[in-house]
Amino acid sequence: MSNAPMPSAHAVETLRAGTIDMKLEVVVIPVSDVDRAKRFYGGLGWRLDLDFKAGDDYRVIQFTPPGSGCSVIFGKNVTAAAPVSAQGLCLIVSISRPSAMN
Repeated sequence: MSNAPMPSAHAVETLRAGTIDMKLEVVVIPVSDVDRAKRFYGGLGWRLDLDFKAGDDYRVIQFTPPGSGCSVIFGKNVTAAAPVSAQGLCLIVSISRPSAMN
């Protein structure tokens, strides 16, 4: 969490839809077992975008769900957050059902 001051109500009003292109690109997920998390997200069929290691002290892995503009990253020393501390994230899943044939 940031302690940065929030913009005034007037400043928020001036940012109208269509004036600034905004996209959420990456969400950091703290994990306790990097390889286990990699197997999990790979098993979901998510695209592996990156698996980068720098020595023994740093590793970052990035996955993107099919059709998503936002990716998740996790790894070793990617965040100071405690493993399994991410809350309030929602993955929206659409299930296609075959139409009934007459």
